[in-house]
Amino acid sequence: MNKVPMTVAGEAALREELEHLKKVERPRISEAIADAREHGDLKENAEYHAAREQQSFTEGRIMEIESKLAGAQVIDVTQIAKTGKVIFGTTVDLINIDTDETVTYRIVGEDEADVKNNLISIGSPIARALIGKEEGDVVVVRAPGGEIEYEIDQVHHI
Repeated sequence: MNKVPMTVAGEAALREELEHLKKVERPRISEAIADAREHGDLKENAEYHAAREQQSFTEGRIMEIESKLAGAQVIDVTQIAKTGKVIFGTTVDLINIDTDETVTYRIVGEDEADVKNNLISIGSPIARALIGKEEGDVVVVRAPGGEIEYEIDQVHHI
């Protein structure tokens, strides 16, 4: 099985969600099912069917998270020597060569990506263009809107 890269923060978030599902949601749903059973005929009991559907979703999510954690290769970028190279987990300050605008991205695992918070997936066009490059390098990102040239200003191991 191929290991999937994940940051320490990404692993912590998944473990927290897993614990919440197991210790809070699972018991709450079991209680809702028990309450709904007391209302009688299960065929026409909407509360019972809603609780069972919620239970199915929760159990599926628990299995999904456990699978992701089992296949994760957690990378702590703070433990890796700082070379100025862009690697998984680093935060990169970029300067758009055409507009002179500065943007900062952190390269994270697929499940952690959140473009609104400048967290980009290791598989995204920008991350693929940046990986292995160094501070001062110019990279060309082939995005859906066309090619964009960036200069790598700084690489942070945060």
